[in-house]
Amino acid sequence: MKCEIEFLAVGEASKAGDAIVIRYGEIDNYELMVVDGGTADTGEKLVAHLRDQFGISVTLEHVVLTHSDADHASGLREVLREIPVANVWLHIPWLLSDEAIHLFNNKNWTKAGLSEKIKAEYPVVAEIIELASAANCNIYYPFQGATIGPFTVLSPQKEVYLYLLPQFSKTPDPDQELIEEANMWIGNASNSMLAKILAKVRSWIQENWDNEHLKDGGVTSASNESSVILYADIGDERRILLTGDAGVNALWWAINYAKDRNYVLQQFSFVQIPHHGSRRNVGPSVLNELLGPIESQATNRFSAFVSAPAEDDNHPRKIVLNAFIRRGGRVIATQGLNKVHCGGFPIRPGYVTVDALPFSTTVEDYD
Repeated sequence: MKCEIEFLAVGEASKAGDAIVIRYGEIDNYELMVVDGGTADTGEKLVAHLRDQFGISVTLEHVVLTHSDADHASGLREVLREIPVANVWLHIPWLLSDEAIHLFNNKNWTKAGLSEKIKAEYPVVAEIIELASAANCNIYYPFQGATIGPFTVLSPQKEVYLYLLPQFSKTPDPDQELIEEANMWIGNASNSMLAKILAKVRSWIQENWDNEHLKDGGVTSASNESSVILYADIGDERRILLTGDAGVNALWWAINYAKDRNYVLQQFSFVQIPHHGSRRNVGPSVLNELLGPIESQATNRFSAFVSAPAEDDNHPRKIVLNAFIRRGGRVIATQGLNKVHCGGFPIRPGYVTVDALPFSTTVEDYD
C-alpha cells in the first residue's frame, strides 16, 4: 500500500493548528482521509485544496478529530458542509460524561445536567456532530484498538479518557481524591509546576550532538493527553505515527499498547512531532522508547513533520527538533507552506523537494 501524508499550512503567528490530508491505496485506486481541520480560517482552504488536488467530486472515507481543541476542530465544519464524508471519528465529551460523573467534584450533578453543561462549552464539536448527523455520516469514537483506514488507534483507551475528561479546562472541577487514587491527575498542576510549564525562553544556550538539554517531566493539558494517536504498518518496512497534540503520558500509553500488541516501534518511516514542536510534550526517555536511542550522527532514516506557522516564535522549539534529528529524523516544518510525504505516490505537479531543517547549535534555555 502507498500512503501519502500532507500537512497543510495552518494558522499564523502564535495561533497554530493541524490539518492533515492522507491518501492511501494505489495510484488509480485510493481513498482519502483528513485528520484534524485546523482553525476556522482553514476550513475553506482545506475544501478548496481537496477539490483542486483530487477533483470537484472528491469524497472522504474518514475524518478524524484528534481532540476537541478549536485549532484542530474548527475547520472540519466547512469540510462536512461541502464534501461527502463516510465516517467521522471523534470523542464527544458530553455524551461520555455520564460514565465519568462520579469523577466530578460536585456530587449533585444529574447526568442530563452535566451533559448539558459540558456540551455548552464545546459548540464547535457540537456543530460537527450536527453536520455529520445531517449528512448521514457514520460517527465513531476513536478509542484504543479502533481501526481507521490503514491506521490503528494506540491511545487513548476509553477508561483513561473518562479520567481525563473531568480534568479538561472546559469541564467542571474533578474529584481530586478519586483522580489521584487512580494516578491520573494531569489537568491541575501545582503553582511551581505551572510556573515551569509557562516559562518563556530566558536565553539561548549552546548544544552539540552529545549534549542534549531536553528534559523529562514535561506536562501538557489533559485535553492534549486525550489526543488520538494513530499507527500504521503499511508493509515494506514503512510505518507511520500521527500524534496530534499528545503529551508524554499519551505517548507512554501508546507505547505500552503497541508493545502488548507486538507492534514494531523505533522503525518508522514517518512521525508527526507532537503539538507543533512543544518542549512540554516530549522528553528523552519517551523518545528513546518510541524512536530509538540517540545515533552517532544524523541518518535521516525517517521523516518527522511538524505543523507550525511561519511567524510563530514559540514553535517549533529547536530543542525538540534537535531531539528528533538525533534519533534519525529528517525534520520538515510547514511554516507557511503545505508539505507532503509522498509515501510511494508520485510527486504532484507544482511541488518541489524541500530541505530538512538543520541541527541547531543553540537552543532554548528554560532553567
